[in-house]
Amino acid sequence: MKKIFIADRIAEIGITYLKSHPGFEVVVEPGLGEAQLCERIRDCEAVIVRSAPRITAPILASAHKLKVIGRAGIGVDNIDVEAATERGVVVLNTPDANAITTAELTLAHILSLSRHLPQADRSVRAGEWKRAQLVGTELAGKTVGIIGFGTIGRIVASRCLGLNMHVVAYDPFVTREVIEQAGAAPGELEELLKTSDYVTLHCPLMDKTRHLLNRDRLLTMKPGARLINCARGGLVDEVALLEAITSGHLAGAALDVYEKEPPLGSPLLKEARIVFTPHLGASTEEAQVAVGVAIARQVAAFLETGEAINAVNLPHVPAEDLPKIRPYQVLAHRLGRLLAALTPEPLYQIEVALCGQAFEINPHPVAVEALVGLLEEQLSTPVNSVNARHLAHRQGLALSESRSEETQGYLSLLTVTGRYPSGAVSVAGTLLGDRHPRLVRIDDYEIETVPEGTLLITRHDDRPGVVGALGNLLGQEHINISRMQVGITLPESQAMAVIGISSPLSPELLQQVEAIPAVHRVYQVSL
Repeated sequence: MKKIFIADRIAEIGITYLKSHPGFEVVVEPGLGEAQLCERIRDCEAVIVRSAPRITAPILASAHKLKVIGRAGIGVDNIDVEAATERGVVVLNTPDANAITTAELTLAHILSLSRHLPQADRSVRAGEWKRAQLVGTELAGKTVGIIGFGTIGRIVASRCLGLNMHVVAYDPFVTREVIEQAGAAPGELEELLKTSDYVTLHCPLMDKTRHLLNRDRLLTMKPGARLINCARGGLVDEVALLEAITSGHLAGAALDVYEKEPPLGSPLLKEARIVFTPHLGASTEEAQVAVGVAIARQVAAFLETGEAINAVNLPHVPAEDLPKIRPYQVLAHRLGRLLAALTPEPLYQIEVALCGQAFEINPHPVAVEALVGLLEEQLSTPVNSVNARHLAHRQGLALSESRSEETQGYLSLLTVTGRYPSGAVSVAGTLLGDRHPRLVRIDDYEIETVPEGTLLITRHDDRPGVVGALGNLLGQEHINISRMQVGITLPESQAMAVIGISSPLSPELLQQVEAIPAVHRVYQVSL
């Protein structure tokens, strides 16, 4: 008998499904603390949670028979995935099970804002009949701008198209073709904000997207537009949002998520033109059933067949091949992150080539690790070697792999090329001593450096004074330079500098670097 411990409340139908398997013993005990969980899952092969229990390193250390953790939902913040991976425990989640529910809440908020439903409800309850003050707005013919075109964003688009709305979508990691196939019009962020009557957010929260809608961008929005956020609270500068509404620039907003939850004492709560819900994105009976059934089926499949559906930490590399492949995977991962920083447009193809002695290596796990590096900071879903290809396909990104015995000047060479509609970017690296990664080329620039830490990369004219000006600027900001390599191309006399710096530069400082005469482009990446 394989013992499954359900440590949180999931849909009864999911529990019944697991109990229907004669080889499973199912124990349901929600609400336990760490010490109790350490004891109760000691002899379990599987544990299932939602968001409440934290599966910590001590719990994992006590669970000597544990093979799989199932998370009924997308987020795995309550699971120590690194500790689970170290112990060989697979972590599964259900990234798309509540997508429809969140999309429908977005649509409900759009309708609520358009017809003043909360205000109308309060008015009637107060014995009023103020029809003239509650004149609404039709959705048909209006433009909705969708920021983030993953699963939820695409469902929102289909629902809005069904209401005869015009849909504009912005996602820097999704190709134009994918957006157009969904019936939406691709658009740049600033243009979307200027032309949309409704703007709805469906992107992950990370350093790059925190306060994505700041004061400047909120003021860029079309006068009288309405904002809906059912994604993550930190995407919107709440102080600036309140200013934009109280000034009359925006007609209103609907929020399901907040920078601080619950938003106790927030000035936003005093603004009648904002509609609030308490993070209800996944809170429907159907969604709770969907995630419960999905995780039950996934855990059962893994225990019975070894199939890891939606695994967030399972590498597809045979154990006997790992010692040879792993150094190339490390190099590929860093080259993928570098490629992501250098690419000006969404990619439609990534090509991974292994040359020289690397010809002997299976290219697939190496190529997939390059995808992981490319995608991991672009998506809210955890990206790893198991789900990278699936996620790339969903973004309209194809992966190709090749091998050649030709050395190309190095004993082994790994090249990662990203193609986008108007061009391509290529990065290449090698291994020193079969273990130590080195960057050796970016496009046509021969540059050998260690791909680690924070790298500042400039494209500039090859003329005196550029590097000196850059060094002076960094020195004034007390930024140390750990290493610097400069490559040139002929006959254009263009140069590229790759500089290891002690800490990342702020956006303002990056703008100062780009303002140096003869500097054309500046990139920054942390490896």
